[in-house]
Amino acid sequence: MKEYKVLSQKDKFMSGKFDPELLEKAINAYAEQGWSVVSMATATIPSFTGSREEMIVILERDKQ
Repeated sequence: MKEYKVLSQKDKFMSGKFDPELLEKAINAYAEQGWSVVSMATATIPSFTGSREEMIVILERDKQ
């Protein structure tokens, strides 16, 4: 059985903003815990001032 994790800009590693170096550190930290990236996408998030783009990374590992 598999389990999944969604990593986004709101994750503790990203501090609410996109930074490629922080993303790399986060992915490597999760990889040490057995997680693998299976998909990445950009989601459009509606807000009062229009909308914003947010990157979403889907991670997978065997259920522990």
